[in-house]
Amino acid sequence: MSQSRKSQGLIFVISGPSGSGKTTLVKAVVSDRQFREKLARSVSFTTRPKRPGEKDGRDYYFISEKEFKEKRAAEKILEWTRYSGYYYGTAKDFLDKQLYEYRGIVLCLDLKGAVRIKQLYPENTVTIFITPSSLEELPVRIKKRCSETKKEEIQKRLKLARREILASRGYDYRLVNKELPQAIRELKAVINQNIN
Repeated sequence: MSQSRKSQGLIFVISGPSGSGKTTLVKAVVSDRQFREKLARSVSFTTRPKRPGEKDGRDYYFISEKEFKEKRAAEKILEWTRYSGYYYGTAKDFLDKQLYEYRGIVLCLDLKGAVRIKQLYPENTVTIFITPSSLEELPVRIKKRCSETKKEEIQKRLKLARREILASRGYDYRLVNKELPQAIRELKAVINQNIN
């Protein structure tokens, strides 16, 4: 490992289909006492409305579409995507600040975002793809997470999930989230292996 990579910290990019449990896994790891000093969780910009229980600055930075486009034009967003009519993007200032203050930072991104971050920070990025134990499990997880999700939306997400799973072969690690406690242990092991 080069000195520059070690001194700047590492970026752990976590991807996976909608309903794979990636956000739950990340929250479990970054809230663990063992990882609090080692990791920060990236807080992305989004133009979607807040869901019940979400807080601005903790879950996302909730901003208008106009603000998002202004930040993107000013190169304050490293990577971005549009999903279900809303924009999501990684804040450049936040990421750069955390890289120098922490040994690692965790980002939940789609495949396009993961590729972009790997291009921008090739020596510092570790990519991890989370899959459910089966595609049949995904509709149940998606409905549980958001009960208002329409049938057409679930089908759209399943189609995207199949494409994402096929494309995940290029990731550094692939973890199956069959049982949450086991998946948390495996994710912690991957992070420890790269940080230490």
